Amino acid sequence: MRSPTFHTLRTALFRAIPTQPSTPPSRYPYGWLMLSLAFALGYSLLGVHQAFSGEYVIQDDARQHVFWMQRYLDPTLFPNDLIADYFQSVAPAGYRWIYRLAAGLGLDPLLFHKLLPIGLNLVIAGLGFRVCLGLFPVPVAAFASTVLLGQGLGLTDAVISGTPKAFVYPLLLLFMDGVIQRRWLVSWSAIALQGLFYPQLVLISAGALCLRLVEWRGWYPRLVTDRRDRILALGGLLVAGLVLLPYAMQTSTFGPTLTLEEARQLPELSMEGSRSRFFYDDDPATYWLKGRSGFRLATIFTPVTNLFGIALLALPWLSPKTYLSRHTQPSIVLLPQLLVSSITCFFLAHLLLFRLHLPSRYTQHSLRVIVGLAASIVIVSLCYSLCHRLGRGIASGKDQEREGGQSPFIQKGTQAVGIVASLILAILVLCYPVWVAQFPLTGYQYGAYPKLYSFLQRQPPSSLVASLASEVNNLPSFTQRSILTGSEYAIPYHVGYYRQLRERTTALINAQYGLTRKDLRQFLKAYPVTFWLLEKGAFQPDYITQSAWIQQHPQAANRALSHLLGKKRPRLTRMIKSCRVLQEKQLILLDAACIRNRLTSR
Repeated sequence: MRSPTFHTLRTALFRAIPTQPSTPPSRYPYGWLMLSLAFALGYSLLGVHQAFSGEYVIQDDARQHVFWMQRYLDPTLFPNDLIADYFQSVAPAGYRWIYRLAAGLGLDPLLFHKLLPIGLNLVIAGLGFRVCLGLFPVPVAAFASTVLLGQGLGLTDAVISGTPKAFVYPLLLLFMDGVIQRRWLVSWSAIALQGLFYPQLVLISAGALCLRLVEWRGWYPRLVTDRRDRILALGGLLVAGLVLLPYAMQTSTFGPTLTLEEARQLPELSMEGSRSRFFYDDDPATYWLKGRSGFRLATIFTPVTNLFGIALLALPWLSPKTYLSRHTQPSIVLLPQLLVSSITCFFLAHLLLFRLHLPSRYTQHSLRVIVGLAASIVIVSLCYSLCHRLGRGIASGKDQEREGGQSPFIQKGTQAVGIVASLILAILVLCYPVWVAQFPLTGYQYGAYPKLYSFLQRQPPSSLVASLASEVNNLPSFTQRSILTGSEYAIPYHVGYYRQLRERTTALINAQYGLTRKDLRQFLKAYPVTFWLLEKGAFQPDYITQSAWIQQHPQAANRALSHLLGKKRPRLTRMIKSCRVLQEKQLILLDAACIRNRLTSR
């Protein structure tokens, strides 16, 4: 006798994965959509929980891209601040506008950057569901695509950062939806928005549109004959050109862009442990696959279930009778078009190094979307093969049984194996985060010095803090006060900006470890420092040798190390006790005015 539970389970699986070829359903599968949004919301709330787990919490990349936006609430903050002015100048217009709008509604930018990922993840889930349904009109596959994409984004800090790269995913999916549905205004608007939030994405979309202008007859290319496709592609290319024109014509006050020859001379781009490392001359695999210069394959195929997406490359060679071939829509060609466009832009960025910014920006985001969609389609098709084909084998086995063929025990065992295998695959996909050590991966930084932050917040907005301690990177966000330099802000791609920051850092190292009054006097005369922040171990030789940031300034680092190994102590050490205004844990804050007075007194 057949088990009712087993029969119900089999029926539910069969209904979830339809057997007949289908077109986009006349009734939208809102149930699957709601389930997709629920998963997206759940993943988002896990990240938000971390964001509000303490008083001083900020996402790593937001320390660069969000801190200066506090000017929207108080224009007196960060006056004449090189770092704030630079990051404000390179922020895309759309990104600035959305934070300015939030500030106009009374939301602090540091609060808004924590809440923004919730909305973005829900939009990504909704658009991803629509896009997958247009490529492969099986609702459970659309649901699987949102789950895989949500897991992939949960294992990177792209969306959780609330920075420009967070907008790549909704805007790419919006463009794809417009192309699939042949809605010209949607795809054109998406390209325009891409230019306002993440200009590199415009090149990828434009490349895909160029490929859509060509159709193949055997081995011979020809201009696409469908008038709607021509209008969509040519109109989109026109919009892309208009959007990118201002970027091509504008000149930055912090320019010019770093050249390859200049980049090769900077230790920051080749030194191990450097935040901005780009060159891996001793490791070609890292250079092309992992680093800022590479495809970022590790992130693209995260979660590991994204590897199923590779199997979609076999689609042209599959029999038309297969489940995958019968359900796949002609619009599936958009995936390889985006793939080719992304890879082309990647190599073009290498050819024009740094003029199109980092090559990895053209692959790590777009390919994650492509393989996520492809993997969901393949996984659902595989579940069909495990369930439906075995199920049909059982049906035909009944006829064989009447004729003395296969035994009922073997038939039911085969069917059970198919259903159990499908369930195992589905559980692995849905529960993948359970086996990940850290999910979601947020990159939040937690402030550990509340007394220091509170003290600096009470100082005038014109205050300037100088420090070689890593904690200095948190001060602009947690205290709304300017810093002279910081490793997190040492972005070397614009020469005009980075030359000044490098000069400041070198001068600070020379002054902090200088042996004479003159070393300190010259530094304090050149820079209007208000406070000097030290770590307790700052005057130990290991502090120099173990600091990747200090080592990026080899001449100053070697000079400092020789002074620490000598008999005389740096002049600043004599002023710690008398000029100390605050000490918290291993950090000591000195009053720069006191240091100046000590230098002038005999």
